Amino acid sequence: MIDLSRLNEMQLEAVRQVDGAILILAGAGSGKTHALTYRVAWLLENGVNPYHIIAITFTNKAAKEMRRRVNDLNERGESVWVSTFHSSCARILRREANNIGYDRSFSIIDADDSEKLCRSCIRETNVNEKQYTPSSCLSYISKQKDKFISSEQSSQNAVDYREKILAKIYGLYQRRLKESNSMDFDDLIYNAVRMFTSCPEVLEQYQSRFHYILVDEFQDTNTLQYRLIRLLADKYKNICVVGDDDQSIYSWRGANIRNILQFEKDFPGAKIIRLEQNYRSTQTILDAANAVIKQNNYRMGKNLWTRQEGGLKVSYYHAFDDRDEGKFVASLIAHRQRKKSKFSDFAVLYRTNAQSRAIEDEMVRFSIPYRLFGGVRFYQRMEIKDILAYLKAIHNPLDSVSYMRIINVPKRGIGASTVEAVHRCAVENEIPFYMALYEAEHLGLSRARVAKINEFVTLMDSLREYSKTHAVTQLLNKVMDDTGYRKELEADSDVITGTRLDNIEELYVKMKEFENGPSAQSDSSLNDNALGDNPLGSFLEDVALVADIDNYEEGEDACVLMTLHSAKGLEFPVVFLVGLEEGIFPSYRSVTAPSKEPLEEERRLCYVGITRAKRELFISAASQRMQHGQIVANLPSRFIREIPGECLTRLR
Repeated sequence: MIDLSRLNEMQLEAVRQVDGAILILAGAGSGKTHALTYRVAWLLENGVNPYHIIAITFTNKAAKEMRRRVNDLNERGESVWVSTFHSSCARILRREANNIGYDRSFSIIDADDSEKLCRSCIRETNVNEKQYTPSSCLSYISKQKDKFISSEQSSQNAVDYREKILAKIYGLYQRRLKESNSMDFDDLIYNAVRMFTSCPEVLEQYQSRFHYILVDEFQDTNTLQYRLIRLLADKYKNICVVGDDDQSIYSWRGANIRNILQFEKDFPGAKIIRLEQNYRSTQTILDAANAVIKQNNYRMGKNLWTRQEGGLKVSYYHAFDDRDEGKFVASLIAHRQRKKSKFSDFAVLYRTNAQSRAIEDEMVRFSIPYRLFGGVRFYQRMEIKDILAYLKAIHNPLDSVSYMRIINVPKRGIGASTVEAVHRCAVENEIPFYMALYEAEHLGLSRARVAKINEFVTLMDSLREYSKTHAVTQLLNKVMDDTGYRKELEADSDVITGTRLDNIEELYVKMKEFENGPSAQSDSSLNDNALGDNPLGSFLEDVALVADIDNYEEGEDACVLMTLHSAKGLEFPVVFLVGLEEGIFPSYRSVTAPSKEPLEEERRLCYVGITRAKRELFISAASQRMQHGQIVANLPSRFIREIPGECLTRLR
């Protein structure tokens, strides 16, 4: 019997409402994960088969924590499907991809590889690469997929020359993905929805499985993700979504705040439960946050409160310039550390990454250890991407993107012109890149170049055979040795090269952890997935679905520097919210936008920043700062004026 005494009145109501549609409006720090996990445990205790429950969130870290908490409350919790959106769709597609013409061993390509593939398609289309950049084309493609519009429909809908070209690039990009038996991140959701809408029997299978659907961070869902949820929930309509419209800050990557605001309309009779009691911050900090966010019109409304009465006022420092601002932050942290505070108690949050430079300079001057969150992520490092490309090409021979990355890594005498000849053969004959390699002797290449290609083909064939009977760690060592990658790195005594070897050793450790037990992504309810007997495929899928926030680890005693967008979901005893100036925060684009929505999202971002603070909040603005190589003067942000005077103390 689970103990419900730890729940407050509104959490208890959210937990015990079993059937029907429910929207839990969970304010910052209100214990939403607590309520969500207890709700799953309550369903299990009341006789619901764990096989019939799915809980979806956005990051592996959140999914892992939710799974752990549910298991602690009910031993049957380990059989509940707890996963991210992308991971859930990937696993469904592993079983069902043949219904939409994919092999179940498809690769999942990351943003970097998507950009490379898109650039190749732009060049193949023979258009001006300055007018049609990979970023603009991929943005168009992503928006089309979010609206569930195929490349064929995009072409039909195009109203001008630019849209026609974009639709053409979209079509070519999708064709190249399909030929490579690959999907990008958007495809995981798009293809799941496409399969459900085109194969009613498959949809019925999953609707019958998932009697109860729970969705965390609902305010972050995009249009297509919401469409997926509604399809799955259409049979039983037992859907519980948890979110906070006041923390919807990701419209730039597709999040649609209308999903949460229109939930009652889409699910008539839905029950709305507000979690307003905060367990994180002082009342003074909450009063400041409430006052700022109440200026927004586009919200459902809630008022955060806590039993922690009072608290220190929000401190406001008006700096002369950005260097003065950085000195203020660093000197105060250094002073507090001498008074026995830990460096890890402090977080410095800013609107854009460019603002970190002046802060970093002062951190160095004051000898303050810091972690800059948002740098090059582990799986994006060159040597890691090289080795993973080998592994992906071994697992999925159709993966042309991976093949083209590794064909001359390390250098083996296969130059760009040779690669282009093979690529041209693949395009003209509509065959995968790796199959075109077998046609090398018919491409008009010199004997020496043909010999090099044949050596590479033989190498990959042998590695693929080896992978069928050996563990992933053994395969990693085999790849490192047989390709010459290890030898090349060991031959170079450069410090950076040593770091690359260390990174590959870290990859080995991660693989070993994967072999020895459940990974952060593993889900015991999914043991029947198509990759269950293929450790390499399962490992590659786990790696592909790692999100930015999953790389954040606590423990190191260092001050944290990060953007406000990166800070969502985290909390710190002391927070510095810097750069609160008109044109910076709120951004110039939001202030000059024709509609109020961009400015309201900036205000929500400010609300997120304020509510990261547990004990103390410092805000700052500068009279002038260096921007784009020029000294620019900005007025203090309107968000400062929106904080009540009784909550604010001015340091200068």
